[in-house]
Amino acid sequence: MTLELLDERAGRPSDEEIRRALRNWAFVLPGPDDREVPDDVRNVLHWVSKASRPLADLAEAATARTVLDSLKLKLDGTAAAAETVRRKRRSLVNAANYAVDLGELRENPITAVRWQKPKVSNQVDPRVVANPEQARNLLAAVSYVGGYRRARGRRLVGLFAAMYFGGLRPAEAVGLVEMDLKLPEQGWGSALLHRTRPSVGKQWTDSGETHDDRGLKNRPTEDVRRVPIPPHLVAVLREHLATFGTADDGRLFFSEKGSVVPSSTYYRVWQEARLLALPPAVAASPLASRPYDLRHSALSTWLNAGVDPTEVAERAGNSVEVLLTRYAKCLNGRQDVANRRIEDLLREYE
Repeated sequence: MTLELLDERAGRPSDEEIRRALRNWAFVLPGPDDREVPDDVRNVLHWVSKASRPLADLAEAATARTVLDSLKLKLDGTAAAAETVRRKRRSLVNAANYAVDLGELRENPITAVRWQKPKVSNQVDPRVVANPEQARNLLAAVSYVGGYRRARGRRLVGLFAAMYFGGLRPAEAVGLVEMDLKLPEQGWGSALLHRTRPSVGKQWTDSGETHDDRGLKNRPTEDVRRVPIPPHLVAVLREHLATFGTADDGRLFFSEKGSVVPSSTYYRVWQEARLLALPPAVAASPLASRPYDLRHSALSTWLNAGVDPTEVAERAGNSVEVLLTRYAKCLNGRQDVANRRIEDLLREYE
């Protein structure tokens, strides 16, 4: 968006240099050490400040449309995903609303433009949903990644199991601590969720750490969610604690050095596990292509098992409306039940 609002001036740096200077210096607060800006970066930012167009130009419909159209393209010129376009447009709308609050703009020019927004599907692709057998094979394959001694995969079996058997989001699973778990020797246990550790990047957190420390998604900061966990997950977590213990702050899952597990780490482990667990043709498909798809598989399994949607939504931390909308295409098992009931009814009149 910023590049689209720059005038052509002599001495223009390359787009890559501009993006690097904006991303690493202009758009982040100085760190605790008040970093010294390198001369080359200072020159780029000086050029940007001179080339930046007045904010009032955004009130022109043609300019606003040009900026919006730029959101539809990736850096290589190909089309961006619809969800990416929607997310970036939402950021632009919020920025323009802030300008209105400051009195810099009379009204939001972005929402006034008649611009065709890409259609975004809110439903989960049923091709990504793994059945229970496939999920168990994938979890078993995780334990083989990286060898036994280094235990790259074995450290993360419980993390992925929490996503599948407990329906946890990745950031919720990463933030699990021992004191919030009830893990009886037999029967169902529970997890009290109140903390997430999303991977953000040290430049974008107040603490200067790579992982932010937040409450639950779309909930008040102090809100909690109790999730029942089945005996199989209880056994996996008990074995994990017996083998690896916890980090200094009680976290179940941590790197070899004791830090928070980066999303890039468990993503790489998951990709290696898919190649071990799935036949080549299936591995090339979208089936469980991301760790988050384990949560999709969990919720789809619960719904297909006939669990009340209200209960599924409570465990998942979603509203019932969002739950049924997102997983409508994944209820294949319930279609078979409905078909049998229709057949039985029709036979009564034969």
